[in-house]
Amino acid sequence: MPETVNGPVADLGATLMHEHVFGLSPEILWNWPDIPEGWELETRAREAAAKLDAVKAAGIDTIVDLTVVGLGRYVPAVRRVAELTTVNIVAATGLYTYDALPPYFGNRGPGSLFGGQDRLAEFFVRDLTEGIGRTGVKAAMLKCASDHLGMTKGCERVFRAVAEAHLETGAPITTHSHSASRGGLDQQKLLASLGVDLGRTVIGHAGDSTDLAYLEELVANGSYLGMDRFGIETISPFEDRVAVVAAMCERGHAGRMVLSHDSYCFNDRFDADVVRRRHPNYHLLHVPRDVLPELRGRGVTEDQIHQMLVGNPRRIFA
Repeated sequence: MPETVNGPVADLGATLMHEHVFGLSPEILWNWPDIPEGWELETRAREAAAKLDAVKAAGIDTIVDLTVVGLGRYVPAVRRVAELTTVNIVAATGLYTYDALPPYFGNRGPGSLFGGQDRLAEFFVRDLTEGIGRTGVKAAMLKCASDHLGMTKGCERVFRAVAEAHLETGAPITTHSHSASRGGLDQQKLLASLGVDLGRTVIGHAGDSTDLAYLEELVANGSYLGMDRFGIETISPFEDRVAVVAAMCERGHAGRMVLSHDSYCFNDRFDADVVRRRHPNYHLLHVPRDVLPELRGRGVTEDQIHQMLVGNPRRIFA
């Protein structure tokens, strides 16, 4: 059974596959706790739970929280949210960087200043099999990233560690990719060379692209596509995002797509008022309230919507 923050569940139901509960900046919060955004765990947990309760009422049962090291993961706060809502929250492990590794890892391991063993995979496996920190919460998904800089040495180390942890545990993988440079293909090439089953891999942010040939190449290589930034319209507008999903469904690829927003319940890295003005649809209710009706209007069937929201996540975590 898939692991959630509250333990294993029999069925995840309708699932948003790429979301975040909290994005935090620990060093800022430690040193300047009076920042305007503010951080008080119980207050923020209750706010987040209310947002999740609203998405539950809109028909969503589960979110996959892809906040990993590098994005301010703090599982005790997420665990408190899980206690306050009936929405399942799936935790992830991995490391988020577009370039160099954090110094703890950058100064250790192969090719580093001091050399020695690379502990990344060890930490990822521990999160998956024993639990994250001292919380007892087990991760159920692995995450790695590359972006406009391509597969840097730091990114490659994370991908290699994620592949090792995947092979040891069977946990699925999701990526952050840069669609403008067709970066998902390089990710697939590296992961496949390391023995990863691309059928257990989601190429994240594939929905930023309107290049159907690129998306079909990713599908032909075996991966799922993360159509997972609905609401971020500065990268790709609503019209293009829904048109691409509808076109891919028409071409028979509903069985290879998952839907989401890449949104946060609380994120101290951006000014909330500015985000609301620039991205008014960047929230957990956009897919159920706006995207799904638009897809239905474009001929996407209920079976195809069920595949993207229920069937594909179920297979990914099987």
